[in-house]
Amino acid sequence: MHKLGVTTGHGDRHPTNIFLLEDDERRCQWFAKRFKGDRLDIACEVSDAKELLKTRTYDSIFLDHDLMPEHYGSTTTDDERTGYAVASFLASNPDLQRSATIMVHSFNSEGAMRMVEELRRSGRNAEYVPFHFLENRLRAKS
Repeated sequence: MHKLGVTTGHGDRHPTNIFLLEDDERRCQWFAKRFKGDRLDIACEVSDAKELLKTRTYDSIFLDHDLMPEHYGSTTTDDERTGYAVASFLASNPDLQRSATIMVHSFNSEGAMRMVEELRRSGRNAEYVPFHFLENRLRAKS
């Protein structure tokens, strides 16, 4: 659990580098509070996410699927402007972020599973944990 930065205190470890793809301000605040004392980089758009993932190294990566209000509840795919584009980017760049733990935390289960499948096809270890179960999942790993 040290790898995810989830311990009882920060004094016994170095800060964890965490990447978050998320457009919801409340969720961003939750992550900032949850990982206080760690380095948290947040991107809301695919292009920003790709740049951060190319230039920095992360221990943990958290990805949302729906990044625009028009994506919420949409029945069509928009692979270029959703988290799927970031999952596809990581899948097609196997040397980037190779050791990072990847969790997809979207409420959009269909989109999230497509992301996880894309990542797993490329040999990455990724899992889907809906946001409302994330705290319990992180706690269980510690």
